[in-house]
Amino acid sequence: MVPELPPLPALTRSEGELVDCYLEVVDLLGKINPSRTTDTYRALRAAQALVGRAAALKEALTTMHLRGETELHHATLGRALRVLDGERRSALATVTPDPGAPPTH
Repeated sequence: MVPELPPLPALTRSEGELVDCYLEVVDLLGKINPSRTTDTYRALRAAQALVGRAAALKEALTTMHLRGETELHHATLGRALRVLDGERRSALATVTPDPGAPPTH
């Protein structure tokens, strides 16, 4: 049985679009990440798609700004990102740790 996810926080339509577009961009960056991928064609296709998704992200932020939504409520948006697996998805866009490097703690 699949565990029940916590509910998404209440978001405006623009905030929802921002979160969705942001995660789509993050997913594409994860596919392009040269420290994680070995397939140039897959990375190329993701890079091509990134242009359109970045434009959609810009449009979501522009819409928010024009509507007078001048602040990003980071706590609420952060909760939405966590519910939508944003931490794992974002980690795919970071450089993989060097297995031979000492821990940074």
